[in-house]
Parts: sequence; structure tokens; C-alpha cells
Amino acid sequence: MPFPDVEAKIVDLETGERDLPAGEVGELVLRGPQLMDGYYRSLEETAGVLRHGWLHTGDIARVDEDGYFFIVDRKKEMIIVSGFNVYPREVEEVLATHPAVLESAAIGVPHPIKGEEVKAFVALRPGATATPEELIAHCRTGLAPFKVPKEIELRESLPKTIIGKVLRRELADQERAKRA
Repeated sequence: MPFPDVEAKIVDLETGERDLPAGEVGELVLRGPQLMDGYYRSLEETAGVLRHGWLHTGDIARVDEDGYFFIVDRKKEMIIVSGFNVYPREVEEVLATHPAVLESAAIGVPHPIKGEEVKAFVALRPGATATPEELIAHCRTGLAPFKVPKEIELRESLPKTIIGKVLRRELADQERAKRA
């Protein structure tokens, strides 16, 4: 639920101007007296996030009929495969149901026709074994075909923040450097 004096709503991802009904996924926008006025000495960045009095958070979310907001993912981390949205967390949640998977991260990698396709990085539980092909087959049981990773890279561990959150951005940077 939003803090007192904060208005919150979900808007479409394409334009950020059309309000979405409860249950639909879009961008979370906020308005209130305690929100920022803008980025210091950065008018262009400020114009990108503050529009018509609303702060565009970059969070992909939905609201239920009771007014509770649920964060789905980050807009910057969304993968677009042939025009379809793939939320990394969806892929990671399916991978997490495999008994050998300790943790995972999904990113978008360039594809000449589709725009992007899904690649996942997986760290296995100590003593567990699984092949990338086995994990891809597991993903096919719980994801639409365009959301299934085309490639899975097994790693000993995944890069994390100081509080233990997996750094998808760092994995994406490593992947870009490898492909350059």
C-alpha cells in the first residue's frame, strides 16, 4: 500500500499515459509531496522520470482490487522477444522449482531477428547436477515458448550485492563484453 499522501497507479508500458485497471501489469507511477523534484543538474534524466506530475519509477507492477501493489520486475531489465515482454523474474521462478538450482538470473541477449532472446545463468546446489539442456526442458514445462531460455550458462556462483541480491546488470555487462 502507498504511504499516506502518496497517490499510486499503474500505467501502460508503451506510453506511460494510459491508466490500467486492477490486475493488469504496467509501470508503477507515484505522486505526492515528499517525492523528488528531479535529478541534480540533469534535466534530461528528470524529464524521463517526472511527467505530468507523476514519478515514473521504472518498476513493473500490478495493483489488486483492494489497492495493494505488487512489484513484478524492473522496466530496464525486461526482455523483449519478438515484441513480447518477458520478465526475468518469471524465468527465474520457474528455474527455482528445479531441485538442482540454487539461484539463477535471466537476461536478454541480442538476436538479429527477434530483437532479444532469453539467456539464463544458473548456480547449482552443492552436490547437485543438471545440464543446461535439462534445465531448458524444465523451463518448457512452465513457460510460454518465447520465454524459455535459448541458452543456460552454469556458474559456480552469481554476482551479488552486499545484501545478497543477484546483479543481473553485471551479468548483462559481462555477456556484452564477451560478445563484443
